[in-house]
Amino acid sequence: MTSFADGFVAETTEILAAVDTGEVERVASGLARARERGGRLFILGVGGSAGHAGHAVNDFRKLCAFEAYAPTDNVSELTARANDEGFDTVFVEWLRGSRIDPADAVLVFSVGGGDAERGVSTNLVRALDLAVEAGANVFGVVGRDGGHTKRVADACVLIPPLHAERITPHTEGLCAVVWHLLVSHPALQAAPTKWESISGRRESR
Repeated sequence: MTSFADGFVAETTEILAAVDTGEVERVASGLARARERGGRLFILGVGGSAGHAGHAVNDFRKLCAFEAYAPTDNVSELTARANDEGFDTVFVEWLRGSRIDPADAVLVFSVGGGDAERGVSTNLVRALDLAVEAGANVFGVVGRDGGHTKRVADACVLIPPLHAERITPHTEGLCAVVWHLLVSHPALQAAPTKWESISGRRESR
């Protein structure tokens, strides 16, 4: 009898093998073009995906020399906007205040990608609509059917929903794999990671 851990790892391996790597490459090249034209990268996520957004901002800035920001990193502004204007508008108004323009890019991490009709992650939907209106590029790493993010994105990596009872943990876990792939991609990575650079120096002695 296999353990739950064995089953979860097997599911993860199966889902990862089904990811469209061609779409990952399209996201990487699209982000590289945005950086080359001097654009900024705005990373949006809610809940666990907000944690991913903050971590990814660090890596895109440090490893990829990409000017990147996440609205959820500024708790004071986020809570002020949520308190005064409502949570549905926290991202769209933040993007408006950041004067998003055609040089910029938006990257969304989300389990469902936003669904206005069901009232799920409408904050993402409104932000993406503004990004499209402004002419910015939109990218995503999402689960389920991709939702609004996949519908409006220039390129979007879908984490295949192969195991319905665990869509959320698999999507959020593999989202981290995908964006770590992106910041390691030769089209984007501009600086070495610490441990690899240390190992390289030792091996050369």
